[in-house]
Amino acid sequence: MHITAGIIVNDYEEGLWKDIWTWLEKLAPYRPDYNHHHTGETNGDAHLKRILVHHQVVLPITDGKLDLGPWERVFYAEFDGQRRKRVVIKIIGE
Repeated sequence: MHITAGIIVNDYEEGLWKDIWTWLEKLAPYRPDYNHHHTGETNGDAHLKRILVHHQVVLPITDGKLDLGPWERVFYAEFDGQRRKRVVIKIIGE
C-alpha cells in the first residue's frame, strides 16, 4: 500500500511489460511542470500512473490457491522509487 504504487494482473511476457511501461509513460510522462510539484514533491507522474494501474485487485482463490489463467501473474508496480511498503490481504467468502 503506497500512494505511488499499484497492482497489475496480466501476462508474464517481457515484450508486453515493455509495452505497458511505454504506454504508462506516454499517458503520464515525467515532466517538471505538474502542479503537484509546487508542494516540493517531484512525483506528479507517479501519482497519475497509480490512478491508471490502481492500488487493489480482486483475485479468485479456489481450494486455497490463486485461481488465475494459465499466463496470468500478479505484479507490483512502483512508480516513484523504492520505499517502505505494506501489503494487506483480505479474504472474503467461504
